[in-house]
Amino acid sequence: MLSFQGENILSVNQLDREAIEHIFAVAKKMEPYAKKHKRTRVLEGAILANLFFEPSTRTRVSFGTAFNLLGGIVRETTGMQSSALAKGESLYDTARVISAYADAVAMRHPDAGSVSEFATGSDVPVINGGDGPNEHPTQALLDLLTIERELARFKQDIDGMHIALVGDLKYGRTVHSLSKLLCHYKNIRFSMVAPDGLQMPDYILDSVSNAGHKIELVSQMEGNLAADIVYQTRIQEERFPSQEEANKYRGGFRISQAIYNAHCKPSSVLMHPLPRDSRLDANELDNDLNNNDNLAIFRQVQNGVLIRMALFALTLGVENQVEKYDADVPWFSRKRNS
Repeated sequence: MLSFQGENILSVNQLDREAIEHIFAVAKKMEPYAKKHKRTRVLEGAILANLFFEPSTRTRVSFGTAFNLLGGIVRETTGMQSSALAKGESLYDTARVISAYADAVAMRHPDAGSVSEFATGSDVPVINGGDGPNEHPTQALLDLLTIERELARFKQDIDGMHIALVGDLKYGRTVHSLSKLLCHYKNIRFSMVAPDGLQMPDYILDSVSNAGHKIELVSQMEGNLAADIVYQTRIQEERFPSQEEANKYRGGFRISQAIYNAHCKPSSVLMHPLPRDSRLDANELDNDLNNNDNLAIFRQVQNGVLIRMALFALTLGVENQVEKYDADVPWFSRKRNS
């Protein structure tokens, strides 16, 4: 199993099932702090460099929140043009400089392999917050934790489940990383629901097939959504060669409550890595699903904070010290009732 302390978290390829379950165990211990039942100062004085060179709201704030909840301080850079990279500085040099200031780095970058390149120059743990169309390991982990928890509501396990991955499977890094993690489980049925031009890359399909799972490649939602988990993805417009090409697929895989009623099981859990495109011509997951108890997208967000707290605690070696630095929460919070 990965030792975690001092390690970079760059790819789901670093993780086996034992490591995944260890992360989940630590993540679940973080729930009292995320829900403001307690607070901890275990990382008091530690600094996170939150480097997001590609647009992000949820993931960037989630990383910062996770570090803050452990008592640490967050320093941020957003956008390529506001960094020295715009002046020609290499990722290696940037890493040498930033790691002199910080105790950990969370990084997103539009180019595949960029976060790994950055990590070669870093003296502190680096966590990959997404590198282009390549990987998004923390999203995959929070998705997997969400799947485990949602299936438990129906007394089901990840082993033996049926998952439908829907939409942009070619450019969607979240489904690439999630599929790799699911290779550590048993007897899963995958329905890859995507137009031919956006179907899952062959190397992911090979990994899933070699792990012994069943795969169905289909191009329409009708008849293919009666799964335990329906994981919808956003059309990754920014990764297409042109906007015109991206527009061909806009709105083609929209799920509304009517479509859910017609084609999903009553227990089908709806997931999405967010942000969901709520523009009228897209509406991947329609707003009329907001009152559907099986819409898990906002529970995914909550699980993301837990996963990132766990990874910071593990890589900085404090996972067994968190409770020693407990303190009361003096302010009012509705989260305590959730």
